[in-house]
Amino acid sequence: MASMLSRLRGPGTLPACWQRDYASLNSLMIQPAAPSTKTSAASVSDSSLHPLDPLDAAELEEAVRVLANEKHLGDNVRIVSINLIEPPKTLVEKHQPGSPFERKALAVLLDRGKRASYEAVVDLSKRSVASVTPLPSGVQPSIMLDEFSEVEQAVHRSPLFQAALEKRGVSNADLVMVEPWSAGLYGSELPEDQGLRRMRALCFVRSEPKDNGYARPIDSMVIVVDLYKMDVVRIEEYPSAPLPPEPGNWAREYIPNLRKDLKPVEIVQPEGPSFSVEGNQVEWQKWKFRVGFTSREGLVLHTISYNDDGVERPILYRASICEMVVPYGDPGEQYYRKNAFDIGEYGLGMLANSLALGCDCLGVIHYFDFPLVDSHGKVTPLKNAVCLHEEDFGILWKHTDWRTGQSEVRRSRRLSVSFIATVGNYEYGFYWYFYQDGSIQCEIKLTGIMNTTALAPGETSAHGMQVAPQLNAPFHQHIFAARLVPSVDGPNNSVYEVNSLGVPTGASNPHGNAFVAEETPLATETEAQRRVNTATARFWRVVNPSKKNRLGRPVGYRLVPGENCPPLVQPDAAVMRRAGFTSNHLWVTPYNPKERFAAGDYPNQHPTGDGLPVWTKANRRVDNTEITLWYVFAHNHVPRPEDWPVMPVAMLGFQFRPDGFFQRSPAMDVPPPPAKAACCH
Repeated sequence: MASMLSRLRGPGTLPACWQRDYASLNSLMIQPAAPSTKTSAASVSDSSLHPLDPLDAAELEEAVRVLANEKHLGDNVRIVSINLIEPPKTLVEKHQPGSPFERKALAVLLDRGKRASYEAVVDLSKRSVASVTPLPSGVQPSIMLDEFSEVEQAVHRSPLFQAALEKRGVSNADLVMVEPWSAGLYGSELPEDQGLRRMRALCFVRSEPKDNGYARPIDSMVIVVDLYKMDVVRIEEYPSAPLPPEPGNWAREYIPNLRKDLKPVEIVQPEGPSFSVEGNQVEWQKWKFRVGFTSREGLVLHTISYNDDGVERPILYRASICEMVVPYGDPGEQYYRKNAFDIGEYGLGMLANSLALGCDCLGVIHYFDFPLVDSHGKVTPLKNAVCLHEEDFGILWKHTDWRTGQSEVRRSRRLSVSFIATVGNYEYGFYWYFYQDGSIQCEIKLTGIMNTTALAPGETSAHGMQVAPQLNAPFHQHIFAARLVPSVDGPNNSVYEVNSLGVPTGASNPHGNAFVAEETPLATETEAQRRVNTATARFWRVVNPSKKNRLGRPVGYRLVPGENCPPLVQPDAAVMRRAGFTSNHLWVTPYNPKERFAAGDYPNQHPTGDGLPVWTKANRRVDNTEITLWYVFAHNHVPRPEDWPVMPVAMLGFQFRPDGFFQRSPAMDVPPPPAKAACCH
């Protein structure tokens, strides 16, 4: 996963081709951060700061100092992550600008010498470690980015690796791209693997240092690495196929004949943007929200509200993508463990790109910078991590009265908040859109390079698609879990499922044309475990039972599914012990700030699985109370030759749309375009 090196401390002793990759990525992605303005004083009272602001560089450095001073760090101890412990919801909602508040951080530590991991709560206000809690035996924290490069180095110095390459006729080890994957836990591990923190490395051969390695997979071996000792445990041997014959290069120097018929399209806002930003708080049109960031989830949105005729009405307290898994559908022995939990096992925030003006975002842009801390405690700035900008989005509403000659049209403008993460071969763009009609949309854009396997001449695969000669791209799914904490006009909410159903022909439907929208309350966790159903145009309505609109119905927002499908692995597949959250598209739980991630806090090599399937066994009530809404959605990728060598963007997501929340369309007061607007006729 060479692309991950953008977040590492330096090239160290990497092979020559990786050092060049690192230098290139480093120059493109790492830039100095703006000076910190926060403080780690006994309590924070600066009026520009907020209890939900992510930890800044000074606070991360202070947390590392406190851990070191109290002897919780050492030569064998690595820092997996340090993130803000978000204060209780009630305190956040009561916070007034300028009032003091405390700051606490959760540090996850790995002691390689003791083969143990810990959670340490650091009280930044008191500059002390408040508590240290060991993780249960066998539970592994997420993979640290340093470990990816260390695995690469361990593999390259291994005599077993050198012998395996010689056996396969590969003469230049520096051109072998080693891609470590999380090992998971599948019940088929060998006795010598028990208790080890492991990764399984795949190998690809570059023909030159900048070649696309994924074009030439060495399918016949998987390298198992002990992360405690950073040694190769063994090399698993599998049936071999020759290296595919064609390159798959994608960089601009390899594409000599670019199309020359494109005229410039310029996005200009001569009077500046319509949004304003103060610290991490954004105001746009009638929207207000806070931008947050964690090393695991990446972008987080807080306290989303809408100004309805002067009244700030809350909608969502917190919104993020909290987990994802990418299960591959090839049952081969070297393939079936390819089920990456890219959030829980790696951390999207740690893999976030530094976005470049004119490339990832267009228009008048505000960037948010967020610092990260590496496993050695060094704080690294991540500049331009989150992009905020406005976009034209076509028609908002339009009507023409042919009788009177009246015609009105309004252009839709949306506010985009986004970040992009590179996870090995894939790129994921995470976008949250705010619209002038009160709607919120989450959209995920998938691009990058598909993971590949080799085919023998004339061979095909029942579990993948040939995308180039002798090059196979296995079938796989990208499954995401959104964690939404609704606060629709207040904290106590309920959820109804709405299905549109045809009425049987009879006395109540003599002409056979009638259908109804049937609402079913979801009162318990068990009742609220649901799947999408396109046959009934199913959606879910989140309401506030104590607030009625002028028509007498509870105010609400509806969760509208987009592209989706069920998991295609079997219910008894080993991966489902950890990916049990994918068995339903909707889950509703009582709000609990400790229940943060759909697969649990530590899915990496988790022996039994955790998260939603475990929590919801209690079958707690979820009506007229503070709730958490979990929406699981999937893209089923049956590859095409057109997806090679770099996949054009595929998009999926969902909408959160007002449903009886407003008296009428809140978009009626959007002004028409200026009469002399460019290209407006």
